[in-house]
Amino acid sequence: MRTLLRPALTAREHFGACGILGRRAASYASIKDVTKLQEKKMNKILFPILGLEKYLSPNMDKKHFRLFDPSLEQIAKAEELFRPSDKHPIDYVTSAIRMDHAPSLTQPEVCFIGRSNVGKSSLIKALFSLVPGIEVRVSKTPGHTKKMNFFKVGKVFTLVDMPGYGYKAPDDFVEMVEPYLQVRKNLKRTFLLVDSALGFQKADLIAVEMCEEFGIPYVIVATKIDRSPTGVLLTQYLQIQEFIEKQTQGCYPQPFLVSSMQFSGIHLLRCFVAHVTRNLPT
Repeated sequence: MRTLLRPALTAREHFGACGILGRRAASYASIKDVTKLQEKKMNKILFPILGLEKYLSPNMDKKHFRLFDPSLEQIAKAEELFRPSDKHPIDYVTSAIRMDHAPSLTQPEVCFIGRSNVGKSSLIKALFSLVPGIEVRVSKTPGHTKKMNFFKVGKVFTLVDMPGYGYKAPDDFVEMVEPYLQVRKNLKRTFLLVDSALGFQKADLIAVEMCEEFGIPYVIVATKIDRSPTGVLLTQYLQIQEFIEKQTQGCYPQPFLVSSMQFSGIHLLRCFVAHVTRNLPT
């Protein structure tokens, strides 16, 4: 039995994420369109952490706020990995309920995990928003998705959408995800999604402990930042960052902020995926 790293933060009831992108957000899918915006709006979409930095004490150490700080050119290069072509197809490949059903792939892999209703499917749709007609499967009943869904991005990497945990989790989640984390040799990074309004919940901490126990490199992604008032978002961000610094070893020091509805942070996250799969030119 795992011992929780820290008691869960106080939670308030939260209603589910929207499953589709808004029309305005969809127009920001390409960095070419984002760079046409006024600088303030552009930075809000590309680097959402900038909106919080101005509220920090001048004496506060900000080195982990923009540890990953790519150029616009690098972000544009990374975007090309998420744009399909005849020589670079991007598509859903298969689903698996057990590791012996999972496809044997040699290219670098990243996986996305998170509680039910954390916005994982919406985030993956946003990442793949430049891929017409791609199918991101979503269970109609929250907590009932029990399959690993594999998306192949050309020959450069694979993205794995893991089952959401919650409700019957962590038992169902651990049963499926633990073997994956243990044996998937080409896994380069696990993206652990946390609701920006709620912070770490009990099940999130169990997911953290799994990554720590198996020595899996992972990163925290705070979702739905458009739904959190600035004060709440800043508080949660600082708490997440403190948790990473003091209670983890394998977690990337910089949490990422995203809004699938407003497209904030999506380009930066694409770029980080390209970076950890060694597909980002230096």
